[in-house]
Amino acid sequence: MPIIPRSTYYDEHYRQTAALIRARQPFLIKNIITGIGICGFVISVYSFTINAVAQDDFSDVQVPDAPAQPPHTPNAGAETSTTQAVLDQQREKTKNSSR
Repeated sequence: MPIIPRSTYYDEHYRQTAALIRARQPFLIKNIITGIGICGFVISVYSFTINAVAQDDFSDVQVPDAPAQPPHTPNAGAETSTTQAVLDQQREKTKNSSR
């Protein structure tokens, strides 16, 4: 005696029986039409979005130059602060030598 009762719509190999095919037949066309409608809606939203974004013109936006040195990141570790200290010393040396 199985714990879970077997559905009568599937055979012992869990394949569809003729009864299941007959039960699903009235809904087949409606499900296909609904699926085509949903897919069409998704494709139209996707294509509209791509078309709307493609029309944007960013030529008037000024892109800033890259910073001379990267911004200081807090809590990056001792290695970063040591490197920053060495760079500061080198800058001071170049300033003093140019005077």
